[in-house]
Amino acid sequence: MITVLAGTNREGSRTKLIADYIYGLLVEQAEEEVQFFSLLDLPDDMVHTKMYSEDGQSKALAEIQDEYMVAANKFYIVLPEYNGGAAGIFKLFIDACSVRKYNETFKGGKKAALTGVSAGRGGCSRGMEYMTGYLSYLGIHILPNRLPVSNIEQLVKEDELIDEGTQRAIQQQVIEFLEF
Repeated sequence: MITVLAGTNREGSRTKLIADYIYGLLVEQAEEEVQFFSLLDLPDDMVHTKMYSEDGQSKALAEIQDEYMVAANKFYIVLPEYNGGAAGIFKLFIDACSVRKYNETFKGGKKAALTGVSAGRGGCSRGMEYMTGYLSYLGIHILPNRLPVSNIEQLVKEDELIDEGTQRAIQQQVIEFLEF
Protein backbone atom coordinates (compact mmCIF):
# COMPACT_ATOMS: atom_id res chain seq x y z
CA MET A 1 0.00 0.00 0.00
CA ILE A 2 1.14 3.53 -0.83
CA THR A 3 0.32 6.52 1.37
CA VAL A 4 0.55 10.00 -0.12
CA LEU A 5 1.27 12.53 2.63
CA ALA A 6 0.55 16.24 2.22
CA GLY A 7 3.11 17.53 4.73
CA THR A 8 1.49 20.65 6.14
CA ASN A 9 -1.53 21.57 8.22
CA ARG A 10 -1.78 25.00 6.62
CA GLU A 11 -5.13 25.63 4.96
CA GLY A 12 -5.01 26.70 1.32
CA SER A 13 -1.48 25.36 0.87
CA ARG A 14 -0.24 24.51 -2.61
CA THR A 15 1.33 21.42 -1.05
CA LYS A 16 -2.05 19.72 -0.92
CA LEU A 17 -2.73 20.68 -4.54
CA ILE A 18 0.49 18.96 -5.67
CA ALA A 19 -0.14 15.98 -3.37
CA ASP A 20 -3.65 15.62 -4.84
CA TYR A 21 -2.16 15.70 -8.35
CA ILE A 22 0.36 12.98 -7.44
CA TYR A 23 -2.35 10.93 -5.75
CA GLY A 24 -4.41 11.00 -8.95
CA LEU A 25 -1.46 9.77 -11.01
CA LEU A 26 -0.74 6.98 -8.54
CA VAL A 27 -4.36 5.83 -8.44
CA GLU A 28 -4.26 5.54 -12.25
CA GLN A 29 -0.88 3.80 -12.46
CA ALA A 30 -0.15 1.84 -9.28
CA GLU A 31 -0.87 -1.85 -9.06
CA GLU A 32 -1.52 -1.55 -5.34
CA GLU A 33 -3.85 0.42 -3.11
CA VAL A 34 -3.13 4.13 -2.77
CA GLN A 35 -4.41 6.28 0.09
CA PHE A 36 -4.11 9.98 0.89
CA PHE A 37 -3.50 11.76 4.18
CA SER A 38 -3.22 15.49 4.66
CA LEU A 39 -1.76 16.88 7.87
CA LEU A 40 -4.75 19.22 7.79
CA ASP A 41 -6.58 16.23 9.29
CA LEU A 42 -4.32 15.81 12.30
CA PRO A 43 -6.18 15.72 15.60
CA ASP A 44 -6.20 18.92 17.62
CA ASP A 45 -5.14 17.00 20.73
CA MET A 46 -1.93 15.62 19.21
CA VAL A 47 0.42 18.17 20.75
CA HIS A 48 0.66 18.22 24.53
CA THR A 49 3.27 17.63 27.21
CA LYS A 50 2.63 13.87 27.44
CA MET A 51 2.56 13.17 23.70
CA TYR A 52 5.83 11.24 23.87
CA SER A 53 4.49 8.60 26.22
CA GLU A 54 2.49 5.76 24.74
CA ASP A 55 -0.37 6.22 27.19
CA GLY A 56 -0.44 9.95 26.45
CA GLN A 57 -0.76 9.63 22.68
CA SER A 58 -3.98 10.83 21.13
CA LYS A 59 -6.36 7.97 20.24
CA ALA A 60 -7.11 9.73 16.94
CA LEU A 61 -3.39 9.95 16.14
CA ALA A 62 -2.95 6.24 16.90
CA GLU A 63 -5.74 5.46 14.43
CA ILE A 64 -4.11 7.66 11.77
CA GLN A 65 -0.76 5.99 12.39
CA ASP A 66 -2.26 2.51 12.03
CA GLU A 67 -4.20 3.33 8.87
CA TYR A 68 -1.75 5.51 6.98
CA MET A 69 1.72 4.74 8.33
CA VAL A 70 1.81 1.17 9.65
CA ALA A 71 -0.31 -0.20 6.78
CA ALA A 72 1.87 1.41 4.07
CA ASN A 73 5.01 -0.04 2.54
CA LYS A 74 5.69 3.16 0.57
CA PHE A 75 5.21 6.86 1.30
CA TYR A 76 4.98 9.66 -1.26
CA ILE A 77 5.73 12.77 0.79
CA VAL A 78 5.00 16.29 -0.45
CA LEU A 79 6.65 18.95 1.69
CA PRO A 80 6.22 22.72 1.66
CA GLU A 81 9.17 25.01 2.17
CA TYR A 82 8.83 27.07 5.33
CA ASN A 83 11.67 29.37 6.37
CA GLY A 84 14.25 27.55 4.26
CA GLY A 85 13.24 24.10 5.52
CA ALA A 86 10.26 21.77 5.67
CA ALA A 87 7.15 22.33 7.77
CA GLY A 88 7.80 21.54 11.42
CA ILE A 89 4.41 19.85 11.75
CA PHE A 90 5.61 17.06 9.45
CA LYS A 91 8.58 16.24 11.68
CA LEU A 92 6.35 16.52 14.74
CA PHE A 93 3.93 14.06 13.13
CA ILE A 94 6.73 11.58 12.43
CA ASP A 95 8.13 12.05 15.95
CA ALA A 96 4.67 11.43 17.44
CA CYS A 97 4.35 8.23 15.38
CA SER A 98 7.66 6.99 16.80
CA VAL A 99 6.15 6.62 20.28
CA ARG A 100 4.19 3.45 19.49
CA LYS A 101 4.64 0.77 16.85
CA TYR A 102 8.02 2.19 15.88
CA ASN A 103 9.23 -0.85 13.93
CA GLU A 104 5.88 -1.38 12.19
CA THR A 105 5.76 2.27 11.18
CA PHE A 106 9.30 2.78 9.89
CA LYS A 107 11.26 -0.45 9.51
CA GLY A 108 11.04 -3.39 7.14
CA GLY A 109 12.37 -1.84 3.97
CA LYS A 110 9.76 0.90 3.58
CA LYS A 111 10.42 3.40 0.82
CA ALA A 112 9.59 7.04 0.18
CA ALA A 113 9.62 9.68 -2.53
CA LEU A 114 10.04 13.36 -1.65
CA THR A 115 8.59 16.29 -3.56
CA GLY A 116 9.17 19.82 -2.30
CA VAL A 117 6.93 22.81 -3.01
CA SER A 118 7.82 26.48 -2.64
CA ALA A 119 6.74 29.91 -3.77
CA GLY A 120 10.42 30.76 -4.17
CA ARG A 121 13.11 29.20 -6.28
CA GLY A 122 14.36 26.59 -3.80
CA GLY A 123 11.56 24.05 -4.12
CA CYS A 124 12.15 22.98 -0.51
CA SER A 125 15.56 21.57 -1.49
CA ARG A 126 17.01 22.11 1.99
CA GLY A 127 13.92 20.63 3.61
CA MET A 128 14.11 17.55 1.40
CA GLU A 129 17.82 17.19 2.15
CA TYR A 130 17.10 17.30 5.88
CA MET A 131 14.16 14.89 5.58
CA THR A 132 16.29 12.47 3.53
CA GLY A 133 18.74 12.15 6.40
CA TYR A 134 16.00 12.05 9.02
CA LEU A 135 13.87 9.42 7.26
CA SER A 136 16.95 7.36 6.37
CA TYR A 137 17.86 7.31 10.06
CA LEU A 138 14.42 5.82 10.74
CA GLY A 139 15.15 3.08 8.20
CA ILE A 140 13.16 4.41 5.25
CA HIS A 141 14.82 4.17 1.84
CA ILE A 142 14.53 7.40 -0.18
CA LEU A 143 14.05 7.57 -3.95
CA PRO A 144 17.14 9.38 -5.31
CA ASN A 145 14.98 11.61 -7.56
CA ARG A 146 13.87 14.24 -5.03
CA LEU A 147 11.77 16.74 -6.95
CA PRO A 148 11.81 20.46 -6.11
CA VAL A 149 8.75 22.31 -7.42
CA SER A 150 9.70 26.00 -7.37
CA ASN A 151 7.75 29.19 -8.05
CA ILE A 152 4.50 27.29 -7.49
CA GLU A 153 2.25 30.31 -8.00
CA GLN A 154 3.44 30.55 -11.61
CA LEU A 155 2.64 26.87 -12.21
CA VAL A 156 -1.00 26.86 -11.12
CA LYS A 157 -4.17 28.55 -12.25
CA GLU A 158 -7.45 28.39 -10.37
CA ASP A 159 -6.15 25.64 -8.07
CA GLU A 160 -4.95 23.43 -10.90
CA LEU A 161 -1.40 22.52 -11.92
CA ILE A 162 -1.13 23.80 -15.49
CA ASP A 163 2.62 23.84 -16.15
CA GLU A 164 3.39 21.00 -18.56
CA GLY A 165 7.08 20.81 -17.63
CA THR A 166 6.20 20.31 -13.97
CA GLN A 167 3.55 17.77 -14.90
CA ARG A 168 6.17 15.80 -16.88
CA ALA A 169 8.70 16.00 -14.03
CA ILE A 170 6.13 14.72 -11.54
CA GLN A 171 5.08 11.96 -13.94
CA GLN A 172 8.73 10.88 -14.26
CA GLN A 173 9.12 10.81 -10.49
CA VAL A 174 5.92 8.75 -10.16
CA ILE A 175 7.22 6.22 -12.71
CA GLU A 176 10.52 5.93 -10.86
CA PHE A 177 8.71 5.61 -7.53
CA LEU A 178 6.52 2.78 -8.78
CA GLU A 179 9.64 0.94 -10.01
CA PHE A 180 11.54 1.66 -6.76
